[in-house]
Amino acid sequence: MLIVKSSGGSVSNMNENEPAHASDLNEIGNVHIKQGYSQSRQPIWQVDLKHTLGQGAEQFKLAINFNSVCQRIVLMGPSGAGKSQTLLMLAGLVKPKQGSICFKNHMLFNTSKKVNLSPQQRRVSYMFQDYALFEHLTVAQNIGFALSRGLFNPGLKRIDYKVFVWLNRLGMADAASKYPHQLSGGQKQRVALARSLVHKPDALLLDEPFAALDRNIRGELRGLLIDIQTELSIPMILITHDAEDAQAFAQETIELHAGKIVEK
Repeated sequence: MLIVKSSGGSVSNMNENEPAHASDLNEIGNVHIKQGYSQSRQPIWQVDLKHTLGQGAEQFKLAINFNSVCQRIVLMGPSGAGKSQTLLMLAGLVKPKQGSICFKNHMLFNTSKKVNLSPQQRRVSYMFQDYALFEHLTVAQNIGFALSRGLFNPGLKRIDYKVFVWLNRLGMADAASKYPHQLSGGQKQRVALARSLVHKPDALLLDEPFAALDRNIRGELRGLLIDIQTELSIPMILITHDAEDAQAFAQETIELHAGKIVEK
């Protein structure tokens, strides 16, 4: 799980000569056509959660229950339906009042058994809607932050080769030394995506990753995300309001309304 924190610091020109390992390039480049489904048809996600927000008349109750063998899930629904809260609970950033979360038969959370793995232990990456890039860090440093230990920023002169693997994969190699304010919305999304994946998480959760993009860029990056999911066979859960996003990306769409799943 990538929790984004940073300490301040000045920056200067970076050294881009850190070599990439061929084995890592091969790992990213190999394509295994699995159509995004579990070959064994065993559940990937088993979720049964209850949570309460607010008090009195403002109280909001969330009750989410689903099992899925799909690797690409979309959560849809109007604002305030509970989509982001659900994602935060899966990531371990919000503790539910009651219930359980199992990922590939690995228990992440269970109130009756007193199990509550930390975000780091869950190995689930969370990509925020606003991308949460650090304005004082270069593109390469922003991606490398996911590989750094503690609260220290990655150095400018020695960037992990995995960063350049992902820069090349996402067509951002020429922007490695740029800063977030110099990037377009689509480029920022690619940087945030690379940072979410560079440390090889077991799953990726995305909170409306296309919301701030125009339609042409949405389609391009939606296709890129599908390609990466297929290449890496990594389960993803994505929030969107756009039916076109759901139709193109989802193998299963879960619709939420007022904190509950809408039965079809």
